[in-house]
Amino acid sequence: MSVAIEEQLEKIPVVNWLVRLLKNIQLKAFEGFSFYDLLEMYVLGIVKGTLSTRASSIAFSLFMALFPLIIFLVTLLPFVIPYISLEGGDFDKQFLIFLESFLPTATSDYFEVIYTQIKDQKRGGLLSSAFLVSIFLVANGVNAIFSGFENSYHVELTRNFFRQYAYAFMVGLILSVLLILGAVAFVYFEFYVVEYTSEYFGKTLGYDIEKGDTIGIQVTKILFFTVLSYLTTAILYYFGTAEGRKARFFSAGALMTTLLFLLTSYLFGVYVEKFARYNEFYGALGGLLILMVFIWLNSNILLLGFELNATLNSLKKKHERKMEA
Repeated sequence: MSVAIEEQLEKIPVVNWLVRLLKNIQLKAFEGFSFYDLLEMYVLGIVKGTLSTRASSIAFSLFMALFPLIIFLVTLLPFVIPYISLEGGDFDKQFLIFLESFLPTATSDYFEVIYTQIKDQKRGGLLSSAFLVSIFLVANGVNAIFSGFENSYHVELTRNFFRQYAYAFMVGLILSVLLILGAVAFVYFEFYVVEYTSEYFGKTLGYDIEKGDTIGIQVTKILFFTVLSYLTTAILYYFGTAEGRKARFFSAGALMTTLLFLLTSYLFGVYVEKFARYNEFYGALGGLLILMVFIWLNSNILLLGFELNATLNSLKKKHERKMEA
């Protein structure tokens, strides 16, 4: 790949040995290219693509779109609830619990207050100005993600403004519906599958039913968080750029992003709960600050996964040109 970079790395002890090792690992899908070539292009894309700046822009837009998204979802809920039958279950509360499962524990109180205030306000339905504005702002958030993707060092093709905004609007609606369907599936799974499974094992094997419910609910949250995170990132990567639809929908970048989401969400939650003292320093604004840091962190992860897909796509193009030559 880059001769200048290889010459610099060759002068560094241990690193030069690692470079030679990575060069010996050949990629079967890209004959003639090694794992070192892939890693060099990936790091080059992160450095020259100003990833942190793009992530900050995405994080700001997502934070601005978060509360309009809640308005959008809360407006749709009354149309969904009549078709959901739960034995003594309030779907509004269960939906809040489902949303909070995606956030750090320290933000739950703050988020619950915002959710309750929005839910209790009078709304005019699907044709109200608040609902229409919320759709526009949600599309802005998705459009910011797509703009961050298009500014990648490895992306060559771009869309015009109107075409990209149309894609952002469509994807925003798809993700909102996916979130509601995921909440419905989660609530049904929690109320019926987990509860009945715990009762069955409690009666047949003598397990503690309450303990079984708690473990089952935690496993269910992790399962649904994983599936929704993967589908969300796969949809964003697939429709995010003009080149994205040429790649596979289920991609390596989406898998890496999902795994990093799981890891950082857990570690960030532990850090906030055990070590950080945001509430002591900032009072009521502590939850808001934690939420902003959490969104910024995940924006970086989202771009890291996209850069992996963009690097693989760029390597594929070089391989094709090499085969044609």
